[in-house]
Amino acid sequence: MIVSSLRLPSDGRSTDYLPNPASVENYIAVFAPINGFGRSLVNSLIVSTTTTVLTLLFGILAAYALARLRFAAKGIVLSIIIACSMFPGITLIIPLFKLFSGNYPGFEWINWMNTYQALIIPTLSFGLPLCVWNLTAFFRQLPVELEQAAMVDGCTPGQAFAKVILPLAAPGVFTTAIITFIAVWNDYMIALQFGTTPEMYTSIVALSKFTGAYGYDTPWGTIMAAGVIITVPLLVAVLIFQRRIVAGLTAGGVK
Repeated sequence: MIVSSLRLPSDGRSTDYLPNPASVENYIAVFAPINGFGRSLVNSLIVSTTTTVLTLLFGILAAYALARLRFAAKGIVLSIIIACSMFPGITLIIPLFKLFSGNYPGFEWINWMNTYQALIIPTLSFGLPLCVWNLTAFFRQLPVELEQAAMVDGCTPGQAFAKVILPLAAPGVFTTAIITFIAVWNDYMIALQFGTTPEMYTSIVALSKFTGAYGYDTPWGTIMAAGVIITVPLLVAVLIFQRRIVAGLTAGGVK
């Protein structure tokens, strides 16, 4: 993909192993005004970041409650949460489209098409089950005596959680955050259905509608350049934080 992005626009179908000569013209064409790619990157960043923050906010609280509190049917609650992530996303598109279009009886006030909430809420429903399930197992392996000791020293239950448990759970929280962010950043189906105007395109949707700087050809090199811009930052982030990610994924395993 990188090699193809560095070819001349006229060499888009070349099969040479290396670009000859190398050129950055495709990267310049990516940000041509006709593509609106800069705006789509901002949209992707807003949607992915907001969804990740909300997922962690609600998921951490739910996971901690499920790990520490004793109540009837806890196993059933966990099963329902994980079952919510098993529905094929395509089956939810039609009812959500009807709801967000303001055509659902009693919910005409919900007219969310081409808004950020229409892109965030559906993806939030898929990120939360992963977050809750993952962090519930993580919180369970942390000794409850740590919180009890903090409360003996004068902490409230909330302070014990915030100052003792949450820092210890950082690997699991970080892993959940980056997995959720990548999943939302790469989402295509929901973003395509509920962001139908160029101003609301995410980077993946904008890439699928790419025409490059010219509208009469298929700009292979420019498409590859846009793919590099979308993919490489995530790849670099994963490589930098891979130790934390592995620590979070293996937490609770037999040492």
